[in-house]
Formats: sequence, C-alpha cells, structure tokens
Amino acid sequence: MQEIKGYDADTIIDSMDGISFRLKSPYDMSFLKEYGRVFKIYDDQDSGNLCFGLQQGNKRYFVKFAGAPTVRYHGTAQDAIHRLKATVPIYEDLAHPNLIKFVKAEEIGGGYAVLFEWTDAECMGRMYPKSRQKFLQMSLESKQQVFDDILSFHAFAHAKGYVAIDFYDGSILYDFAAGKTMLCDIDFYAKMPYVNTMGRMWGSSRFMSPEEFELGASIDEVTNVYLMGATAFALFADYERTADAWVLSEALYQVALKAVSRDRSQRQQSIPQFMEEWKVCLDSL
Repeated sequence: MQEIKGYDADTIIDSMDGISFRLKSPYDMSFLKEYGRVFKIYDDQDSGNLCFGLQQGNKRYFVKFAGAPTVRYHGTAQDAIHRLKATVPIYEDLAHPNLIKFVKAEEIGGGYAVLFEWTDAECMGRMYPKSRQKFLQMSLESKQQVFDDILSFHAFAHAKGYVAIDFYDGSILYDFAAGKTMLCDIDFYAKMPYVNTMGRMWGSSRFMSPEEFELGASIDEVTNVYLMGATAFALFADYERTADAWVLSEALYQVALKAVSRDRSQRQQSIPQFMEEWKVCLDSL
C-alpha cells in the first residue's frame, strides 16, 4: 500500500488484480475473489460504495460494496451498509428490460455486496467525458429511442407505486453494439407518498424540480414530469433550455418546456400525459 495526500485525509492506494483504487484507510478486499477477477474499479463515489467489474468464467458482474472507507464518503460504514441493503427491494420490484439486472445480495467481507449482471453500455454522465461525447453524437433517431425507453421505464415505475429520486445523466447508459438503453443507480427511488424531509434532496440540480429543494414538499408524479422534461433537454439540447439550442421541432420544445415549469400546475400532470403530448408532436413531424 502507498499513502498519498488527497481529499479530506491521507489516501491509501491499494490494488486488486493489478487495478489500483483509493481508500481512506486499509481494508481487506480479498473476499472479492468469491465473485471472480477484478477488471474495473469505480472508487470516486460519494455514496459510501465501492463498485467493481468482475469476471468469473464467461460471466461478468457489476458489484456494489458498502463497508469500506471510501475517499469521498463522509458518513459511517453502517449507514452506507443500511442504505445499500435498502436498495435491494427497489431493484427487485422494478425489474425491467431497460434496468440493469439484479443477481443477488449478501453480507460479506465485513460489509454488504449487491451483484448485477455487467453491461457494456456507455454512460451519458458528465463524469465520463469520452463516453458522454460518443453518446451525444448519436443520431436523433437513436436518442429518441433512448428517451422513449426512459419514459416507458418511469411510467412503469410510477404504476408500481414509485417516485424517481436522484435520476440524472449518470443513470443513463447505452449499449452501442446491442442498440439498447440501460438504466442504473435507482437506489433512491421511493414508494409514494413521499415528502421532502431534507430541503435540498439528492441529485443533480440540472434534473431537479423546485419541490426537491423545498422542505415538506410532496415528491410525486408531477415532480417526475419535471424530471422527464429535464432529461429531454439533456438529450436534445445538451441541457440548455433555449429554443436555439434545441434540435427537435418547436412543438416538441414546447412540450419539454411545459414539463419543466416551476409552477407544478402548469406541467403535464402525469407521465402518460407527457408521453401522449410528446407522441402527438412527434407523429406530426
């Protein structure tokens, strides 16, 4: 191990199967061999989780592990473990062709691990500039399919009684070889009714509605209409909400603009209503 200066404390550089990662202090990660050989490590999360790509024979897995002292997390290991455990029923309830596939979860290595099937899909998030650039260079037809998949998943989630929380561009993946949208990181999705008990909630401000900054506000399907509008601007205007940045029709721009109204009463009042207005405009092109 090697110590370097970084973040809020001295940072330990460790490695698994030749791949380096950072921790605040030493932690025995040898239990990962139960899942296979490490080929990828994500150590820059602020959730308290370390994430790994592992290969076992011809199978590959994405593993989230809580319990280790990650460099960007400021809470306790037990809190991180508790939160990760709470995600399991969410992934089970919302199993869907466009959601990364949950495999199993277990206590191991002094913490808690959740396994998913690995996907070769690339991320739209700003934290991955190369894959983001590839994502933004997709054809409008492909982007529209991605958006349709996102809308369909969130209509499904609402029908199952869930509200989306902390969904942003880093949750959107695309498998270029298979031509398939994949979604990930739905850890904070919650059963309705749900009330903002935090003030500023989790998430990227570019995707968050005014009520997600308002203590005591209801977080519901109208909140998620805002999220769908913000996602449309991320895909079709690179986040800008001005007409000259928009690459689709004026009618579709107006549908997205309505969705991100600060006044809840001016938005579409359900995801199906947003989908219908979007489809009508799209069909008229």
